[in-house]
Amino acid sequence: MLSIRKINAAGLAYRHFARYRQIIAILFKYGFDDALGAFKINKTIGSGIKLISKKRRELMTRYSRPERIRMAFEELGPTFIKLGQALSMRPDFVSITLINELSKLQDQVPPCDFNDIQGIIESEFGRHLYELFDFFEKAPLASASIGQVHKARLKDGRAVAVKIQRPGLEKLVAVDLGIMYHLASLLERHVEEITFIRPITIVEEFARIIAKELDYKIEANYLERFAANFKDDPTIHVPKVYRDLTTRRVLTMEFIDGTKVSDIARLDSAGMDKKQITRCGANILLRQIFDHGFFHADPHSGNIFILPNQIIGMLDFGQVGAVDQQSKEDFVDLIDSVVHQNPFKATRQLLKITYWDKKPDTRRLEKEVADFIGNHLNKTLKNLNISDLLSDLLHIVSRFELRIPPDIFLMMKALGSIEGIARQLDPNFDMIEQATPFIRQIKLARLAPQRISDDIQTLTGEFVQFFKHFPTDMMEISRLVREHQLSLNIDPKSLAAIGSANSKTGNRIAMAILIAALVIGSALVLLAKSPPFLFGIPLFGLSGMVISAVLGLWLVIAILKTGRL
Repeated sequence: MLSIRKINAAGLAYRHFARYRQIIAILFKYGFDDALGAFKINKTIGSGIKLISKKRRELMTRYSRPERIRMAFEELGPTFIKLGQALSMRPDFVSITLINELSKLQDQVPPCDFNDIQGIIESEFGRHLYELFDFFEKAPLASASIGQVHKARLKDGRAVAVKIQRPGLEKLVAVDLGIMYHLASLLERHVEEITFIRPITIVEEFARIIAKELDYKIEANYLERFAANFKDDPTIHVPKVYRDLTTRRVLTMEFIDGTKVSDIARLDSAGMDKKQITRCGANILLRQIFDHGFFHADPHSGNIFILPNQIIGMLDFGQVGAVDQQSKEDFVDLIDSVVHQNPFKATRQLLKITYWDKKPDTRRLEKEVADFIGNHLNKTLKNLNISDLLSDLLHIVSRFELRIPPDIFLMMKALGSIEGIARQLDPNFDMIEQATPFIRQIKLARLAPQRISDDIQTLTGEFVQFFKHFPTDMMEISRLVREHQLSLNIDPKSLAAIGSANSKTGNRIAMAILIAALVIGSALVLLAKSPPFLFGIPLFGLSGMVISAVLGLWLVIAILKTGRL
C-alpha cells in the first residue's frame, strides 16, 4: 500500500526535481498558472516555464477548462491518467461537466520494450520466460498506462492472456503521489475557493484506488468472484485465472477468442442472434447489480466479446462496484417513482440516496424533478433513454450541490453503458421492460416473512441497545455540563418564539381538558336526572353540554385559523 503521508514533500521537490518541474510546466502550459501563482512555489522550479509553453495562448483560446484538464492529465502520464479516470467516477468530488470530459481520457500508450516485459516476468517467477510458457507473442494485444497484455501458450497447449505491469511504474506512481499530495496541501492552504473539493482527500482516496490497480492479485480475486457468481449461467463466460502464474505485477488468465460486441458486421456474418445477445447482456448486468450487489463497473464495447452460441465473454475486471441491499432498494424506489411520474416521491428518494453540506431547497428541487420527469416521460417507456435520463438526473444533483455515493454513480453509469451497447445491437431494446422483473423482485423482497422478521429483530436490538446505553449517555452529558465542556447557543428571539408557541399549546391543552371535564360532568348530571328540569331534561346537565359544544367549536376554529391541527 502506497503511503503518501510518509513522503517528505520538501525533500521530494529536490530529489525528484525533473519530474516536479515537468508537472508544473505542463500545468502552466494548459493555463493553470492562476492556481500555481497561489502556491508560492520556488522560483527556480518556475523559471523558464514560459519558454516551454509556447502553445499556451492557443490552448486557452481553443479549449474549455475541463478539456484542458483532460489534455494535461493525458500528457502528464500514467498516474494522472488514472487520477482522471478515478475522478470521472466521483460526482461527490467534481462537477458533472468535468466528469463527462475526464471520461474521454485516452488510456492507450505506446508499448514497452519486450526485453523489459520479459525481465519483469522472469524476476517475478525466478525462471526463464520459456520455462513458463511454450510460446509468448512479443507484440502486445493491448497497451495501457498501467500495463500491457500479451498472448501466450502454456506448456500443455492452452492459450492464455498475460497482463504485465509497466517497468518502473510503482516508483513513478510513488513520486507522482508525493508531488500530488504536496500540491494538494498547498491548494488547501492558499486557495480558499478550492478547499470545498477537498484536494487532500481526493489524493488520499486516489492513492487507495491505484494501490489496488497496481496489485493484479486483487483483479484475480474479482475474476474468480464473478466466475463463482455465474457458475450456473451458460450465457456468460468469465476467463479462468492461472494462480501459479499470477503475482502482484503479472496476471495470467484464459485467452478469450471471440468477436467484439461492437463489430456488428462480423456478428451478422457469423449468423449471431443480436436480440438474444442484447437480452442476455442486459440480464447479466442486472443480475450483477440486483442479485449479487457486485458488478463490472466499466462494461464498454472493448471488453465484451461474443463467443460461439451467443455466449458473452467479459474482460478487464480492474474496476468493480458494490452496492448493499438498502442502496439497491433506494435506487429502485427512485426509478419507480420517476417512471410512475411522482415528483414528490422522486425528490424524497433522491435526497435519500445523496448527501450534502447544506440541505437544498426541497420545494425548488421538487419543481426541478417535476420538470425533469415531464421532459423524459412524455414518450413511451420503450423510447425512454436510460442513459439520458440518468445524465440529466446527475445534472440536477450537481446544480443543487448534492453528492451521490460513488458506487451508486458507477451503477448508473454501467446501466447507461449497457443500454448504449444494447441499442446498437437492437434499436428497439427496452431497458425498463428488461429491468422490471428485477425491480419487482427487490420490492417484493421487503415483504418476505424472513425479511420482516429480520427487520423486527434488528429494530428490537437497536431499541434494547438504546435503552441500555441511555442512562450512561445521560450521565456523560451531565458530567460535560458540570465541567462546562458542553454549551448550548440559544437565539433569544427563537427562545421567545418557542415560549409563545408552548404557551399557546398549553392553553389549548388546558381548554381541551376543561371541555372534556365539562362534558363528563354534564353527562353525569343528565344520567342522575337531578332537578331543576327544562322540558323534562336536567337544566344544569343541558347547560353544561351547550357550553361544552360552544367552547369545543371555538377551539376547533382557533386551531384551523393557525393551520396547525
